[in-house]
Amino acid sequence: MSGNEVLIEFVQIGNSVKVSAVCALTGREVSIVGSPQTSQAELSRVAVNKLKYVMEKEQNKK
Repeated sequence: MSGNEVLIEFVQIGNSVKVSAVCALTGREVSIVGSPQTSQAELSRVAVNKLKYVMEKEQNKK
């Protein structure tokens, strides 16, 4: 995934924020839910790390 563009989306749902991270190259999407009081930078970092984890896990499965 190194060097690939990642799209980040924030959606406030009640007292939570859903953060989606999408790999622009593969279309693989993951989501996390966090506190709206957490910075967007921190929420983005966690979502991107989850995306990297999922994509590496899928790569190793092949």
